[in-house]
Amino acid sequence: MVGTIDEKMGVLQSKFTKVRIVRDVSSCTSLSNSKFKIMDLRAGIDERLTEIDETSSAVLKYRTPHFRAYAEVEVPPLSQHEVWQIGWIQACDHMDFVNTYGDEGSTSWEFPELTSGKQKMISDSDGKHYPWYGPKTEVKTIHGPTSEFETAQLSMSDNFFPQVTWSIPISLSRTARLTNVKRNQSFYVWLVAKNLIANKIYILKTIRWEMSLEIVVDPTKSLGERAKLIGPFKQNNL
Repeated sequence: MVGTIDEKMGVLQSKFTKVRIVRDVSSCTSLSNSKFKIMDLRAGIDERLTEIDETSSAVLKYRTPHFRAYAEVEVPPLSQHEVWQIGWIQACDHMDFVNTYGDEGSTSWEFPELTSGKQKMISDSDGKHYPWYGPKTEVKTIHGPTSEFETAQLSMSDNFFPQVTWSIPISLSRTARLTNVKRNQSFYVWLVAKNLIANKIYILKTIRWEMSLEIVVDPTKSLGERAKLIGPFKQNNL
């Protein structure tokens, strides 16, 4: 889809792929639909390729397109003892991240709770501001009493920008052996309202998105000519 994601989402006149909005408040909580009104909601992945960076002799770097979400939520007048937070929560429910070093083997990044089946998903909070994805544009706190309607403007973005060693991590040799990088992750993002007095969270919207990539590497080539993105060239709409 071609759309205008304005400065509210961090980019100007950008192309993006819409992602799936799964369900609304009426199907998953008892919170009245009239309590909070979603005035605007946009979510998508920038339509550009994953960028490969071979400037380092030690690691391969890559940067994926950004997932971006923006919402405007109308908050009604609040009573004296009401305090609400409106914001984004994200969790990962699937992750495959394997780096292959030819016939020598491979390394992987994993969430043990997911691979073992103990958890269905893992929080992607920054840790300091759990459960929120971030503390700035990602969440807004509104204290009562208020006499007028207020609008909470909320935005978030996410992408991958890792470093993968050219050589085998456990080897003393610094010779490049990396031959393939493959990654696939999927996420749930919730736009939620949290009643801080009652300590209850209400889901307003649920968004589903996925990011995947595969890079092939010829370690025999000179630095700057080794890695090639082989797909996907457009991220999927879950």
